[in-house]
Amino acid sequence: MKAFILIRISSGQISDVVKELKKIGQVKESYMTFGPYDAVAKVEADNIKELGKLISDQIQPIPGILETLSCLAVD
Repeated sequence: MKAFILIRISSGQISDVVKELKKIGQVKESYMTFGPYDAVAKVEADNIKELGKLISDQIQPIPGILETLSCLAVD
């Protein structure tokens, strides 16, 4: 399963967060964005439980991340 994670980040920490996201194996792409969210990450997981664990254990704890919104992709 694929998902796009929209991320709100503290001011001045966007590039650091994007770099940290790229270090996570299940994060296939990550970019700084303009608009209501500061970054987006494309992730892949085997199932919804694994996706939840990825977000709660590896993405949300990154310093500077304030909020995430997960959007499941439909093929």
